[in-house]
Amino acid sequence: MNKQLSIVGLLALFVVSGTAYSQETKEKEIQLDEVVISATKFKLKKEKVGKVIHKITQQEIQNNAGKTVMELLNAIPGVEIKGANSVQGAIKGTYIRGGRNRQVLVLIDGVPVIDPTGISQEYDLRLLSLSQIESIEVMKGASSTIYGSGAASGVVNIILKKAPSNTISGAYEVSVGTYNSATIKSKKVQDINHNATVSGSLSKFNYLASLSLSDIDGISSAKSITNQKFSTDPFRSESGVFKLGYRASNDFNIVSFFNIDNLEYSFDAGRHIDSETNKATQKQVRIGVKPTYSYENGKVFAVASFNRVKREMFGNSYEGKSTNIEAVNKWDINSNTQLISGVNYQKHFNQTNSAWGNIENDVANFNTLDVFAAAIYTTDFNLTINVGGRLNKHSNYGSHLVYHINPSYNVINTDKASLKLLTSYSTAFIAPSLYQLFSVYGNQVLDPETNKTFEIGFEIGFEKWFDVNVVYFSRKESNAIIFNGLSVAPWGQYGNATSNIKANGVETTMTIRSSKNLDATVGYAYTDKDEEADYIPQNKLTAQFNYKPFNNAFVSLVYKNVSERTGKYYDASVFSTVEEQLPSYQLMDVNANYKLLDDKITVFGSITNLFNEDYEETLGYTTRGRNFKFGVRFQF
Repeated sequence: MNKQLSIVGLLALFVVSGTAYSQETKEKEIQLDEVVISATKFKLKKEKVGKVIHKITQQEIQNNAGKTVMELLNAIPGVEIKGANSVQGAIKGTYIRGGRNRQVLVLIDGVPVIDPTGISQEYDLRLLSLSQIESIEVMKGASSTIYGSGAASGVVNIILKKAPSNTISGAYEVSVGTYNSATIKSKKVQDINHNATVSGSLSKFNYLASLSLSDIDGISSAKSITNQKFSTDPFRSESGVFKLGYRASNDFNIVSFFNIDNLEYSFDAGRHIDSETNKATQKQVRIGVKPTYSYENGKVFAVASFNRVKREMFGNSYEGKSTNIEAVNKWDINSNTQLISGVNYQKHFNQTNSAWGNIENDVANFNTLDVFAAAIYTTDFNLTINVGGRLNKHSNYGSHLVYHINPSYNVINTDKASLKLLTSYSTAFIAPSLYQLFSVYGNQVLDPETNKTFEIGFEIGFEKWFDVNVVYFSRKESNAIIFNGLSVAPWGQYGNATSNIKANGVETTMTIRSSKNLDATVGYAYTDKDEEADYIPQNKLTAQFNYKPFNNAFVSLVYKNVSERTGKYYDASVFSTVEEQLPSYQLMDVNANYKLLDDKITVFGSITNLFNEDYEETLGYTTRGRNFKFGVRFQF
């Protein structure tokens, strides 16, 4: 109770203590939010978008320097990153609107990225450094019409930094910090991060090269419940991004990209079980090219990319390869009507050599060929209707049709106030992963999962200082892919749920930009799921309070309150899966930065888990306690 009163008092003190907040900065942030990409794959004004899209801007990324991609995503209402506050070597899970990893699609610069060797083929967000990212857009709800299989509960579109035009620039950022749990403390520097970026242009060419390194050590992945001190589980990552662009004319440009990522980490033997020998490595290479051509009434782009992921652990090797080829055209038929159409081809392989059974890539592979189209029509009285469909032809499952209808109505749309009503109904298709089909636990007669989502809500804005949105959603999963445990001999098997699984909830975000001193955003999500609610909280509240005491300084408080969750684990002593309730927890973080020499130097720091809350995100595993981080960024 005393801790809760301390948090409330600190928030209240923060609200009344700020000084003038720069109006110029507010206007820049508002302008950044006026256009989004994820809704149609092309830039579209938010007033014509019939979904609530949360955008993490470059300004927000800079203000949260030293954090991870998972930590920023975890603050968005309706998004839960399982393990975001645990040891970095622990595998993370991305849940949106009660959906699991398999129902969330991650994009990098609009290109789908998956791991064909993974159980759910989910992309590993640990491979990304926040320093290499320009912005992130999160679009919740089924989006299979535009993005294909897997985009059932949401899409996370991560947009990497681009090379600037007519300039040469560089940046170097370094940060150091502690890495403690709530019960094990050390003043040693155990969290070290570097990022260096060089970018520029030469005649019609532009380039960007970025390298990020992280070394983290200090605590164990598993949580000890005895006096035994567990060994620490270090994590090391190396991430490189290189982009080369060529602008032949004002109408045609081509961008090529090359990404390489390496992870090395240790992990424990299970909940409350230490291991000094479990180690893993993971390497990813991603290359591609994207030409874009603009013509009188539209724009067309094509993208071809190749991705290879290779993991090794326990002497076993897992290698996955993916090819993605897509062409998309936007045709502005007139000022009120826009047509998006495209074709997408994907091919995925899984080659696993494991003591638990091999998976051969000449068998474990599939390809898809999709055609899709969407039309966006805006009437003269500000009603926008977005309808579309996608025909997916899967090499194992034949043809499947998904579609969406997404009307929105700008009841008020003036400089002083806005009111938008929105609703949508959309369907999604999720094919089983190669692991779920062909591993020792696989089932080659699995049916694909389908999702149907309905949502309705509104957005209100008032004189550029107040914004609020509220959305209700209802989602139904049919043929949900589940693991049947020991009910299927000898070790269990993947199967389809015999009944529908339903999830519904409410999400809301409110932002106040005070003309005097305060910028505050409060978000709340209520999620109710009748089955498979593993680690998904029913209630989650987030709040962030920002102010600028003077022109070059920024300070923020970030608060999160997470309700009780149901955790599951396999108990070998009773040969069954056991459920256990995890108690609620609340966290407070403090971030600050100060700019020097016309923004050429930025000094930043943070305190995470300010009140040193001792809690568990995952049953039997450690979370980070109070930690300090300091860093500096140089712009050249």
